[in-house]
Amino acid sequence: MSKKNSSVSLKQLFKDKEEFSNIFSNFFKRISDYKKKSFVVAVSGGPDSLALAGLTKAYSYVKKTKFHYILINHNIRKNSSKEAKQVKSLLKRKKINLIIISNKKKIDRNIQGQAREIRYNLIKRFCNSKKTHAILTAHNLEDQVETFLIRLSRGSGLTGLSSMKKISKISDTINLYRPLLDVKKEVLIKISKEVFGKYFKDPSNKDIKFLRTKIRGLKKPLERSGIKYDQIIKSINNLASSKETLDEYFEKIYKNLTTKNGSSIFVDLKKFKRLNKDIKIDLINKSIKKLKSNYYNLRARKVENLIKKIQSKNFHKSTLGGCIFFKEKDKLRLKVEKT
Repeated sequence: MSKKNSSVSLKQLFKDKEEFSNIFSNFFKRISDYKKKSFVVAVSGGPDSLALAGLTKAYSYVKKTKFHYILINHNIRKNSSKEAKQVKSLLKRKKINLIIISNKKKIDRNIQGQAREIRYNLIKRFCNSKKTHAILTAHNLEDQVETFLIRLSRGSGLTGLSSMKKISKISDTINLYRPLLDVKKEVLIKISKEVFGKYFKDPSNKDIKFLRTKIRGLKKPLERSGIKYDQIIKSINNLASSKETLDEYFEKIYKNLTTKNGSSIFVDLKKFKRLNKDIKIDLINKSIKKLKSNYYNLRARKVENLIKKIQSKNFHKSTLGGCIFFKEKDKLRLKVEKT
């Protein structure tokens, strides 16, 4: 298919089908509102990311925005390299050039968490090489609800339960954009089938040793009990709205309690001890992120254990998230742990 016929086919698809047309219209507005000249699009081969690839390609035929498509091959599964090449070939049919980056680091524990951290580090490095400051991912409505239920199961506070934001800062210069958070997975499956004719299934999505897989299996039982994902997402959005208000309050507290000096962050220990638990957790997480450029917050349980140590009378030194915490006069000092 020629480039012209390919563009006509994609544009016509998102114009003719009402369900797809509404999705593309909302997507088009969001991407335009971001006001970026280029994006890195995270692709896996699953229906969500393939739908995102189709939507961005259709967008590029209307507006002169550059999209770089990247797939991170973790080399965890036996056939992952072969599958990555198949995804590349599939996208090539729609004039989409997919860059495959293979991870060289060994992943042997906390597989999903470690793979996620490596994936974002490699994507950030790719962004810098392309002088692009924006990443697009295909996180959708189901992902949002699943994340909420996972964090609920771990006893998360408001920060965790407000789930994913449409825009997240993952480094000093790079933002992560999630334009499909309100789109249902079933629609993205339809789009991927219409645009590419197929999609790839990740076997790990059915592996019950992963908590997300167990949570995913709760959807049908919950709906049979009258608890719909549409209802849960409304609660998530309400929590997110409350979180935005509290974030403004938190930023003022953070500026008042912390100072950055070189490669260290100093926290006023006396004021820190007077804060409530949630604010303490947020302060620790933000401080670690500033020093380590991490994207995800640490597990609340781990941060709570650190806080207990900090507040004990015999506290001297502790480590968490790749940082060392120690007392220095009336301050709590954090610095990156040497490896």
